[in-house]
Amino acid sequence: MEKNFIEKMKETLLAQKQELINNLIANNSDFQNIVDGLTGKDAVDVATDDVDRKMLEALGAKDVNKLKLIDSALSRIEQNKYGLCIKCGKKIPQERLEAIPSALLCVECKTEDERKNR
Repeated sequence: MEKNFIEKMKETLLAQKQELINNLIANNSDFQNIVDGLTGKDAVDVATDDVDRKMLEALGAKDVNKLKLIDSALSRIEQNKYGLCIKCGKKIPQERLEAIPSALLCVECKTEDERKNR
């Protein structure tokens, strides 16, 4: 996969993570207090910091899942595994990654997974 595309996806993922955290700050006073208590830390780092378990408790399950998917995608970028299906190992099409930057599965595996979960 092209380095420029991966860098673009990394920027998109970081922007999504920042937006999610900004929404949490705006809508949750407990989360705001946690962020205010941190000096010299980037708010994006808060979501992955083990010390901030209270923040994760304040999040809804949907938001926690989004953060986990984003962090997983960022980790796969660092490991040079981004864009590869975690189930079959095939390349995930760029169009799918542009639509869902945190996609873990190729279209075929995702379809199969959804069929099994019905």
